[in-house]
Amino acid sequence: MAHKHGHGHGRERIQFANAEDKQEFSKYPTKAGRRSLSRSISQSSTDSYSSAASYTDSSDDETSPRDKAQVNTHGSSDFCVKNIKQAEFGRREIEIAEQDMSALISLRKRAQGEKPLAGAKIVGCTHITAQTAVLIETLVALGAQCRWTACNIYSTQNEVAAALAETGVPVFAWKGESEDDFWWCIDRCVNTEGWQANMILDDGGDLTHWVYKKYPSVFKKARGIVEESVTGVHRLYQLSKAGKLCVPAMNVNDSVTKQKFDNLYCCRESILDGLKRTTDIMFGGKQVVVCGYGEVGKGCCTALKALGAIVCITEIDPICALQACMDGFRVVKLSEVIRQMDVVITCTGNKNVVTREQLDRMKNGCIVCNMGHSNTEIDVASLRSPELTWERVRSQVDHIIWPDGKRVVLLAEGRLLNLSCSTVPTFVLSITATTQALALIELFNAPEGRYKQDVYLLPKKMDEYVASLHLPNFDAHLTELTDEQAKYMGLNKNGPFKPNYYRY
Repeated sequence: MAHKHGHGHGRERIQFANAEDKQEFSKYPTKAGRRSLSRSISQSSTDSYSSAASYTDSSDDETSPRDKAQVNTHGSSDFCVKNIKQAEFGRREIEIAEQDMSALISLRKRAQGEKPLAGAKIVGCTHITAQTAVLIETLVALGAQCRWTACNIYSTQNEVAAALAETGVPVFAWKGESEDDFWWCIDRCVNTEGWQANMILDDGGDLTHWVYKKYPSVFKKARGIVEESVTGVHRLYQLSKAGKLCVPAMNVNDSVTKQKFDNLYCCRESILDGLKRTTDIMFGGKQVVVCGYGEVGKGCCTALKALGAIVCITEIDPICALQACMDGFRVVKLSEVIRQMDVVITCTGNKNVVTREQLDRMKNGCIVCNMGHSNTEIDVASLRSPELTWERVRSQVDHIIWPDGKRVVLLAEGRLLNLSCSTVPTFVLSITATTQALALIELFNAPEGRYKQDVYLLPKKMDEYVASLHLPNFDAHLTELTDEQAKYMGLNKNGPFKPNYYRY
């Protein structure tokens, strides 16, 4: 199934021949040999991510932030950002994000009195953007102490990091870190005098991995881990299987609201956005094939069909294929239609979905892109061969030219299109952030014994609460069950309203 808007570009890369020779999950290679350093860095953390128009260009100052002594206006220097003086810009960015994240703001208001996170010491590793800043400041408003670092070396908005550091949140992140910087920042977050984290919020699993490896005592004492990416969740299940997970963990990646929003609703909007920004294509009448009809594929097809494109899909699963037929899409094999296609979109989460042989058969000017979470779907490596010429046409757009002059247009080098070439709507991120906040509250306040040392899904009650916090945005009014109706259905009036096996 095609998956989420892309934090986990990492191929799920943890296989063990036997447990001893791979010490849990210590070493596995990064980025298909582009860096030969063998160590555990999830691919998402080194993938380019330009979802934020940043005021700051990395070229404006070549000194590494690590070599600069900076102090915020309160006299604290417990942070490391590009330039603390940009805090005011960042504050404006955060205020804009707050407009579309009213759920978090209302969570602040509702829980301000009881401070459900008082005593929580959260160490966090996520993309540092205006949207996550709203989450961090919500956690602080609910009583938590936070230290934060970036899960991706490109995605940090420098001015936002500065704004957080100015308000007193120790942030260690800047746009364009090296791999060495990446691990240094994580270490500075965890390892500090007189402060020990008791909660972990992670995206991609790198922070969890670092704490597990280097600070086992901190890991053992933690109250819980909240993880939001496919890759990170996979790594947690690996630990759990090996019997090495000694704290409860919450998988928010697979909670219903986040799944639907990240995969279906987000991709329904960002597929067009990414294609228009990179190629200025007109969709009416175009022949498009979408590989995979999971949540992401469904979202892409809906949007393309609405603009008059002629869409067919490929699928391995008969259930998804039948859904596609009922939605009015032809189900084909890629090799049957590849010659006629104007656009090829992959969203399977698998590898080698578009092979070199198929790329050879495409027509001149065909656009190829990936909406799935890993950059293995299109066999890009096979295109780096001597007989083909690569021409960078604009940022994230390459023309690959065959000896006979045929061109194929490859977007974002086969990486996730909507993170590389467009933005993710703040509202979608609001769903994710609210889910993360509630998962932290749930784990931190859970009575002894409710959660064992395992990976859990967010309770359905919490999932419904996330959704209800977002309803006022649409002026939506829920109907309430009468006592009689509730009894008849065997439900509690306040939910949960569906059994756990219900598929939305």
